[in-house]
Amino acid sequence: MKPSGLEPAFERLAAPLPIWRACIAPEAWQPAALAVAAAGGRLVALWGSDRRSTSQARGDAAGGVGGIAPDTGGFAVCVAYAVREGLAWLDLALDAGSPAFPDLGEIFPAAVRMQRAITDLLGIDVRGARDTRAWLDHGLWPAGSQPLARENGEPIPAPGSQHDALPADYPFVRVEGDGVHEIAVGPVHAGIIEPGHFRFSAVGEKVLRLEERLGYVHKGIERRFTGLPALEAHRLAGRVSGDSTVAFAWAYCMALESAAGCQVPERAQWLRALMLERERIANHLGDLGALGNDAGLAFGLAQFSRLREDWQRLSADAFGHRFMMDCVVPGGVAADPAPTLLDRMRAQCDAIEREVLVLRAIYDEHAGLQDRFMGTGRVTPQLAAQLGLTGLAGRASGQAADLRCDHPWPPYDRLKVAMAARTGGDVAARVAVRFDEALESLRLVRELCAALPAGAQRAALALPAREAFGAGWIEGWRGESFVALELDAGGAIRRCHCHDPSWQNWPVIEHAVIGNIVPDFPLINKSFNLAYSGHDL
Repeated sequence: MKPSGLEPAFERLAAPLPIWRACIAPEAWQPAALAVAAAGGRLVALWGSDRRSTSQARGDAAGGVGGIAPDTGGFAVCVAYAVREGLAWLDLALDAGSPAFPDLGEIFPAAVRMQRAITDLLGIDVRGARDTRAWLDHGLWPAGSQPLARENGEPIPAPGSQHDALPADYPFVRVEGDGVHEIAVGPVHAGIIEPGHFRFSAVGEKVLRLEERLGYVHKGIERRFTGLPALEAHRLAGRVSGDSTVAFAWAYCMALESAAGCQVPERAQWLRALMLERERIANHLGDLGALGNDAGLAFGLAQFSRLREDWQRLSADAFGHRFMMDCVVPGGVAADPAPTLLDRMRAQCDAIEREVLVLRAIYDEHAGLQDRFMGTGRVTPQLAAQLGLTGLAGRASGQAADLRCDHPWPPYDRLKVAMAARTGGDVAARVAVRFDEALESLRLVRELCAALPAGAQRAALALPAREAFGAGWIEGWRGESFVALELDAGGAIRRCHCHDPSWQNWPVIEHAVIGNIVPDFPLINKSFNLAYSGHDL
């Protein structure tokens, strides 16, 4: 069934989930967004693409005078919406001479930062946008540089010999009044946490406003994709965010397989799901320990850290890597655990489930812990829906969306996943969702190991000899990991966009902390546990 409520003629991509793609006219760009919002749809990702040839980008004879010939491609802006029928990918071609597109931030607030990133990376303007501040560009890029524009034949150079160069001043929004003061936290933090800056406006310890500044670890990953062979770029996708290596590698491979029309063997599908659920459990175990520690229960950190270490050691034994990196490959998987290892994984699930249930009872009955958890960092279901909160954090605020349940692809169509959800929207609710999901994933791992079908672990994949588009959409532990892939007629990567759900959720933390005290911010932040690396591509 094609997406309803939208005018374009959609073409379904050859993906295991229902993913549709269509080109849209400029005058339909905002009405389409309004139609999606009115029907309860969500914004998944928003990105730009430079589809000019290299000669066109330089403006030489092949590209015509003053711009790009109408039939040879140009800039485009793309959006992916989650709708009832699946995922709708809309393409809007832009004027070659002055590329710009209408603002979506008034309809989907999560679009604001994505639009600012598009301007930084491609120089595309957003008509009607209220916030036009640079987002990824901290003032250290050479003037006029857009790292994803084709006229930039080389990566953006470093500041050169001026190692003392400082970022440009960022115009934070000021809060003024009697007793109001600012507290600047980061971008350098204690320990090994990645860099992000948090500017608090507070009266005493009560937070009136929080404004974030990210982009400190922008790595040029999306530009790097265009220099890698399509059959090898899954390794880079798996390094977008180290805690979601299986999710992003699977999303990239799904995108490539859909573009090439490759059928993945059934055994490989089950092994991918096995690794994805092991990744989910590892992160939930780590987070539950860290949340206990942030609320003053060091015992929780010690116990969950022990469990996570045991879990990751067996992942290394079974798949050759603690995080299962480089195990999801185009056409299938690179590792195929022996039956004895499958038995060990099932036995481990039984043992860890017993301990998690004991620890859950301790957490639930610990008065001091619950005093810190309950009511802290609340995001109401109404606010969550308005801001587009997604993934695990969204499910803790009444946003019942999980691709494994809503659009189950193989093997999830045979596993009947039980969705974990709460409506409280506070730290306690996000902790409860983690416990529920960890226990459900332990059940799934047991079932995947017990019913793993026989057969090949990988199929051959031939790149198409034509321009092709593909998309991957995976429910990772944090939320939806999305990859949009464009291949040129020679099978090379023209554009690969990876989207982490942290893009939607980082702005929500600015609202969740309002009215709380400053010392509760680390706890609130950890209860979301969003990616810096997955955001700062």
